Amino acid sequence: MNTVKKTAVLSVAVIVAATLFAQARQSATANRKKEDPRKIASIDVFPRIGRQAALQAPGGITANSNIGRVGSRPRRWIVLETKYSTYHRWQDQLTFTWHVLLDSKTATDRDKDDKIPPYSYFTASVTYQNIPRGQHAASVCLHPSNLERFGEPRAVGLVITKNGETVAFDCESQVQGIHSHPKDLSKAFWNDNGIMGKTTKSGEPLIERRMGLVDRSKTIWANVNPDDYEQTANN
Repeated sequence: MNTVKKTAVLSVAVIVAATLFAQARQSATANRKKEDPRKIASIDVFPRIGRQAALQAPGGITANSNIGRVGSRPRRWIVLETKYSTYHRWQDQLTFTWHVLLDSKTATDRDKDDKIPPYSYFTASVTYQNIPRGQHAASVCLHPSNLERFGEPRAVGLVITKNGETVAFDCESQVQGIHSHPKDLSKAFWNDNGIMGKTTKSGEPLIERRMGLVDRSKTIWANVNPDDYEQTANN
């Protein structure tokens, strides 16, 4: 085979290879575009709300310390846990945004002279990274003082997003006027100005926004079943 023929054959081979590569790339792009959000992650077990979410802290310091135990009675934390599944071999990141409404009527150490609105609203986002396919757990906590002063969680919402896109969400509520399991995220209570901006008969806010909801990794609960939880990206 002369040089001209060799060159022609080589050129054809290069063109075919480039064509096949382009087709494979287009196919992969099309598959990504068709990716079903329901196949990214799902909420399998929703957090318990109400009194069931109030748990006594696990264990304590057994060795001698400079202070020792100060309190005379065990205190309970608000612990919200969910079980979820992922379906791809790996997920780079998933963000869990929590929405929690506490009912002051259920406060365990309520002060009648403490002028607080009927409900307290907390929110927090936690991003997990390098998530393998399978079942996992996600959790946020509120310090005992919130349960004692502001009450038990009576409405809880959770939204899972990937790159800003919602892949799963749900809501459980024991509050009249707030519906559980909204089909449309825009109708969830935290997105409803009619609920979040509502006032009492005296014109005071029905709900007050507060801070303090944190990922379990920042609390003593980080030591409970650590292998069920993935690494957080916003430590």
